[in-house]
Amino acid sequence: MNEASGRRAPADPSAVRPPMRDALVAAAFRLFTERGYEETTVDDIVALAGVGRRSFFRYFPSKEDVVFPDHERCLADMRAFLAEPDDGAADPVPRVCDAARLVLRMYAENPDFSVQRYRLTRKVPGLRAYELSVVRRYERALAGHLRDRWADRPGGTLRAEVTAAAVVAAHNNGLRSWLRSDGGVDAEAAVDQALGYVQDTFGETPGEATAPTAAVVAGRTAQDVVVVVSRRGAPMWRVVQEIESAFGRD
Repeated sequence: MNEASGRRAPADPSAVRPPMRDALVAAAFRLFTERGYEETTVDDIVALAGVGRRSFFRYFPSKEDVVFPDHERCLADMRAFLAEPDDGAADPVPRVCDAARLVLRMYAENPDFSVQRYRLTRKVPGLRAYELSVVRRYERALAGHLRDRWADRPGGTLRAEVTAAAVVAAHNNGLRSWLRSDGGVDAEAAVDQALGYVQDTFGETPGEATAPTAAVVAGRTAQDVVVVVSRRGAPMWRVVQEIESAFGRD
């Protein structure tokens, strides 16, 4: 695994997708193209693939799942990658960005299939909803890792959820620009640019990880919070006077 680029081998490098599984996917997409998704049944798919219904449901719980055959493997890879030791890195944001790149790698393994699937999901609202549920599972995996890393931080849970959502949104922005171009643009460059924005926005600045939680005001550390209440419309000099009084200044 090259952590800098987010590339890694599958969780089980020895695992090879069964030929029957690939045959079912190929048969399904051929029929989806020729007849349409809604008009194609599981019976049609197994008939073209030359297998029985039991064989189909051994690999895919539903017709929707045959459209997204690699997401379970990719999700397992992502969880395994996030569970690996990170050598005490202070900032976990680059790691979750690398984890998101595993999804791009999965799409890039078979660009023609990925573009074909993208076109299909744009036409079928039910598949789009299914795809969103898959995306949400990736987001939960990233958020869980960040929550663990920021568990002792004030607002750590909120920060984890917001950052994970931003990582997924940025990754998908780059991925979809590649898919919309029929694979013509540089997918890795597009995703790197989008994730770079996330790291700049949500990553920790130097010293942030070990900075004291107490507020620092005018060179002094305050261990409690001072709240100043002022009447609406009060002149600014009066507001400043109240603030200075609260901090014990003349």
